[in-house]
Order: sequence, then C-alpha cells, then structure tokens
Amino acid sequence: MLIPNKVKHRKWQKGRSRNKGVASRSLEVSFGDYGLKSLDHVWVNSRQIEAARRAMSRFVKRSGQIWIRIFPDKPVTRKGEQSVMGSGKGSLEFYVVVVKPGTVMFEIGGVPESDAKEALRLAAHKLPLRAKLVSKH
Repeated sequence: MLIPNKVKHRKWQKGRSRNKGVASRSLEVSFGDYGLKSLDHVWVNSRQIEAARRAMSRFVKRSGQIWIRIFPDKPVTRKGEQSVMGSGKGSLEFYVVVVKPGTVMFEIGGVPESDAKEALRLAAHKLPLRAKLVSKH
C-alpha cells in the first residue's frame, strides 16, 4: 500500500472547499497509450489504489507497463466508536488522495488496445467513482 515516507504534519484539517472544482493537472495521458480519467470528485484511499493496480496487472499478466499518477498523501483521522465528544482529534487511520474530475489516475502501455481497455475497466470497478477511458491519440 502507498503511504508517505515522511509528513510535515501528522494530522490535517479537512479544508473548506470540498467537492468543488475540476483538475488543473494530470489532464492528459503522458506516459502510456491509454488512461483512466476521473469524472467525479472523491477521496481515493491507498487500499483502493492497490486493488485497482492488482486488477490491471493480473489481467495483462504483468506484460506492458502500468503508471499510477495519483499518490495518497492526505491523512484521515477517526475517533473511537465509544468515545465521547471532545477529548481532541482522533488518531490517524489511513491516507487518501483528493481526485477531482478530469484527473488521469492510471495509465497503461505496451499492450494491445483491447487488453488495455479491459484492464482499465476492471480497475475502474475497484474505485469509488465514475471514470472513462482515454487514449493518447
């Protein structure tokens, strides 16, 4: 699973403007031939990214190459179920990446078009968002 090696602040605030805006970076396929582009605004955690990566690499039987264009660097905290109000912020549970509409999350290259599309379709089913397939050409 993907986690940062070192973080400046162990716990972050959520931020004011959630679920707003469109992506301004990672808009096009840069490394591979085909990509998976987000259509929704969502938090994707490291477990979901790993599940999508495994689904792709198993389908193409480790041929070709896969690029992961997103990295979970935002810490999410949770308080215990039995805890009362107050008593500070909860402990760190997992890391997420904020994915905005238009972000290319995964890319694949070196495989036939039909295999690439099927692998990216399988990966999209592992993610909590709507996605579309895009190509470099």
